[in-house]
Order: sequence, then structure tokens, then C-alpha cells
Amino acid sequence: MPEELISVCSELDIPAMALLDSNGLYGAPRFHMAGKKTGIRAHIGAEITVALPRLERDRMRAADDAEFRGSEAYQIDAQDGASHVTLPQFTQAGSLRYVTLPLLVETRTGYQNLCRLITLMKLRAPKNAEPGEVAATRSELAEYAEGLVCLTGAEDGPLAHALYSSEARGNPHAAIDEAIRTAQWLMEIFGKHNVYAELGRHFNRQQEARNHAVIEVASRLRLPLLATGTVSHASPDRRELLDVLTCIRNHVRLDTAGRLLQQNSERYLKPASVMSKLFSDLPEAINNTLELSSRLGFTLKDLGYEFPSYPVPDGETMASFLRKRTDEGARIRYTGKNSPTYERARQQIERELTLIEKLKLEGYFLIVWDIINFCRDQRILVQGRGSAANSAVCYSLGITAVDPVGMELLFERFLSEERGEWPDIDLDLPSGDQRERVIQYVYDRYGKRGAAMTANVITYRGRSAAREVGKVMGFDEETITTLSSLVRTWEWKDPKDTPERQFSDAGLDLGDSRIRKFFEMYIAAQDLPRHLGQHSGGMVICQGHLDSVVPLEPATMPGRVVVQWDKEDCADMGIIKVDLLGLGMMAAIEETLQLITDHYHEKVDLAHLPQDDSEVYAALQKADTIGLFQVESRAQMSCLPRLRPMKFYDIVVQVAIIRPGPIVGNMVHPYLNRRLGRE
Repeated sequence: MPEELISVCSELDIPAMALLDSNGLYGAPRFHMAGKKTGIRAHIGAEITVALPRLERDRMRAADDAEFRGSEAYQIDAQDGASHVTLPQFTQAGSLRYVTLPLLVETRTGYQNLCRLITLMKLRAPKNAEPGEVAATRSELAEYAEGLVCLTGAEDGPLAHALYSSEARGNPHAAIDEAIRTAQWLMEIFGKHNVYAELGRHFNRQQEARNHAVIEVASRLRLPLLATGTVSHASPDRRELLDVLTCIRNHVRLDTAGRLLQQNSERYLKPASVMSKLFSDLPEAINNTLELSSRLGFTLKDLGYEFPSYPVPDGETMASFLRKRTDEGARIRYTGKNSPTYERARQQIERELTLIEKLKLEGYFLIVWDIINFCRDQRILVQGRGSAANSAVCYSLGITAVDPVGMELLFERFLSEERGEWPDIDLDLPSGDQRERVIQYVYDRYGKRGAAMTANVITYRGRSAAREVGKVMGFDEETITTLSSLVRTWEWKDPKDTPERQFSDAGLDLGDSRIRKFFEMYIAAQDLPRHLGQHSGGMVICQGHLDSVVPLEPATMPGRVVVQWDKEDCADMGIIKVDLLGLGMMAAIEETLQLITDHYHEKVDLAHLPQDDSEVYAALQKADTIGLFQVESRAQMSCLPRLRPMKFYDIVVQVAIIRPGPIVGNMVHPYLNRRLGRE
């Protein structure tokens, strides 16, 4: 995890680190936030897959599955008085289709280019693309190269594949020539001063032979050498978990994974003293890491995200337009009949508008208002929920149907300058086609590159994770079923309920090293990312192109795209979202309102429902609430006869008290006893 990498950096006094996800910036926000807390410079980048042209692909053969033939090697008489370079001989493998190119962000322009490049690659490939299907072309690299620094890559990089191309096999001089041509191509695209010859040392003979060749190429082209750790796990002991996750991803067992797994545990974070010793013969490779880090000035603090401006008529500003729409709505809703008067509400509305304008959020409220208007025009029932109900502006704009002035609700729970958080307006919509029409309206209005759903990071949890770990460790189906059945009981509270006792009761021998290792690996995998899903309804909208702020990729559902960050990441980066949530009860209410109109010829306004209907409270007190949203669960029904709601605020308390916080905090019974006068 990014936080773990930063934590180890802090322990080892490593001043800076770069995180390069494969074809994405998935971990960048967490990496940035962790670095911000510890004072470590968190550099951003990505490993980009680059497709090889067909003609070049035919002549370049992969070293991916190549086998090193013992001590057989070629010796090259280096030109210009350089030292000798040896290259190992490899057996021929299948045709190579792509290489991996590490790119680092130097400037905001570079970050925007990287985001756009990744988006371009992702959106033209299927959701569950095979390796190599998500790839950039050479011309696309050139188009988006500005502001980026390129490394020549590791064993799957372009330089390594050039060294072991089919033309070069059997001809060491041709190998160096091919690698030089490849390096020159990178220099043409990114500029000579933006290409670094990457070196890694992990006690691998094949890698060290390649290093000698890379040094030779760098010497001829005067490219700076760069020592890298190519880190894949924070500490050596995490290598076992990495192997398990690698097998899960490739659908193989540990005992048959072969060369899919790393040769040793050396790809971990090493302190400066160890790296300096590893590269004692090349001190410039270490020094260049500091030089490069000082060049990479961009951080996610400079993201440049802006919420869209709302188009207003000539002669209007967003602030004046919002004020007029709010005033119009307030005069309709605050009539003095079953509600406060307009004069009473105006003071609260003015206070809210002043803060909204100070925080420059007029566009946000107008865009939500625009979505509400679309729903009304299309006869789609929509209702704001959550803390937005504390806002008189939201109530006046028709976003919510609860009067915060009459209910004396605290506006600061929704929006506060001191708290420094963005407002969060959730809109409930009928599930199904109605909600999808609203989502597509947002896409159409702001463009496919201007709006997207937030991601949902699916993590390793529960029985499914236990089954996946069990499969890669080679357990039979019966044992996997037994192991996964224990998962729900592992979060024990009884001190006597130890894992040894649980495993013994299940007939499992903890003396068996495989059983014990399974337990360790399952626990270690908990909460780690498994794959990227789609949030139930969160949408982010951007001024201009959203794909210059965060990479986009296709969702599983046709016609949708998602950002590569979840809602927490978006919030940390200051990206405002609007939740468009599907709710089955909204569909039922929508049908009910239409039935009332059809049969009773009355139009119901949810904002002006009477709050003193005795029959409603009588039903609540008897727990006759099947079909009543939010008070129909068994826990709610058991509490209602004891709380005995008699006014609207009692319903608010009833809904709020049956929640994990009050229940775990032992607040329910004391409250009920005091309400009934027993305490």
C-alpha cells in the first residue's frame, strides 16, 4: 500500500520516492497524502505500456520467458576505449507485442499529459483487457511527452528488449546498436535531458549483464545513469504476500507459478547506505537520484481541479443568478402556511448565500439545481438527502424537502468555513432507468471527458478472499470450504476464543505449516485492493477536461466512465462529487404520488406534508411500519413502541439512534430510560 511505502521511507530516512502504477495513477492520492504527513516528497508517475509496430515486433523477440544458459555469454569489444560488455545468451521466446516505459511527472503540464495519455489508452480498450491491449503508440507518446521524464526501464523496458531482439541474438554488436537506436528514439520523443538510463541490482546475473550493456549505451549517448530499487514490496517479509497476490492475479498455484514469481526478495526499500554500497562502482547513479528528485517539482497539491462554471444569461453572474433562483424558490416554499414566513427565512438564506459566495461554490449549487430541474422536466422524482437538508438555500432551490428554518437545523453541519470540507449533496432517484437517464444527462451536458463516476476500490475481505488464498496455496476444495467457513469467527472478542482453539475445533492442525501459512497470508491480505469497481452513484464534474485531472477508464456498464480514484481520494484532492443514488423506495413513492393524483385528483407537495398527523404517529408507536422507509427494519420496529414518537423530531431521533455508533456506544437504552422517566 502507498501508506506503507511512505512509512518505511520515513523509518529509513529516505527523503523522496516515486510511485509508478501500471497504466494508472490509482495509488497517487494516498501516496501524496501520506508523504504530506511525513514530509517525504511523493513523486508521481506511471509505467506505460507501449505497443510495438508490427515490423519491429516481428524482429524483436521477448526475453519474458527466456532462460539463462548458465555461464554462456558474449563479450563485446567496446568502441571508443570503453570497457568490455557481456551479454547473456537467451533462448528464443514468443513474439513481443509491447514494452513497459516508466514515466515521471516533472510539471503540471506533464501530469496533465500523463492523465490524458492513460485515458486515451484505457477508453479504447475493453474493461477487462488482456495484457498489452491497453497500450500507447509511439506517435501518442510523442504527442503527450512534454513535462515528463523517461527512464529506459527494467527487464520489460524498451532497452532490454532491444538488447535481446531477434536481430541481436548471436550478434553482440547488433544488440548494442539496436539498444542505441531505441535510446535515441526515446531522446527524440522526450528530449536528451529527460531520458535516464535505469539500473537495478537485485543479485541477478541476467540483470547485471543487462546493466553492463545499458552502461555502454549510456556512455555512448552521454545519458545519465540512475540507480533504482524497482520496489514491489516495502520490506523483505512482504515478498510472500506479493507471491500470493501474483498467483491470484494470474490464476495459478504457488507451486506451478514458476517464473511469474520474483527470483528473490531483493525488491524492497533499502536505506541510502545499502544502495550506495550496491552502486559503489557507479556513485554518479546514486547522485543522479537526488538531482532528478530536485527536478520533479510537481505534486498533487498543484492538481488544478476546478468545479465547472454554470452558464448564466448576459448581465448576470453566478452569484446574482443563484440569489434570484433562491429568492424565487423561497417565496414559494416559505408561505407561512405549515411553514415559517418568507421574512423569517430570509435572514438565514442571506447568511448561507454569503458563505457560499465567499467559498466560490455558486457553480456547485447551480449545477445541482440544474439536475433537479432536469428531473422535474422529465417527471422524475428526486430528493436531496443527508446534511443538505440543513440548508435553507437547498430547500429553496427544491433540492431538499425538509424546512431547516422551521426545524431549527444547524446549517454548519452541511457547510462550514472553519471545517474546510466541501459540501456533499446526495440526490435520491428511483432505481433503474429513471436514474440512468439522469446520469446520462450529466454525461451529455458536460461531455464524456468532463464527467465521470467515482471508483469503488474492492478489497480482499471475507470468505471470497479466504477461498482465493486457499486455491493458490493448493488446498483441496473440501479444506478450502472448511477454512473459509472460519473467516467470520476470526474477529473474536472472548480471550479464550483463540485461533488455536478455533482451528482445533474445526479439525485443523496448526502444526501443519501450510495451515498456519494460510492463516498468516489471509490476515495479511485483508483490506488490500483487489480490483476497481464503480461507486453506486458518485459523479465528479470538472471545468474543462476531467481527464487532465485524473485518468478515466471504462466502467463495466456501457455508456459510463469512471475515474481511477475512490470518493475518499477525490475528497482528499479537493474534487467535488454529486451523488446520484438509486433507491427502490423512491420508485414506490413516485408511483404513489401518481396514484393519488389519478384517483383523488390531488397533487401532493412533499415539502408541505402535515407534521402533526395523529394516525401516522399511532402507526409508528405500534411499529406498524412495514413498507415505511428507514423505520421498517427489525431493530427499528423493536425500538418504536418504547420511544413512542409524538412529533416529527422524534422520528429524526428514532432514525438516528438505531445506528452503529449509538448502539456500540451503549446510548440507546440510557436514552430510552430517560425519555420514559426511568432515569
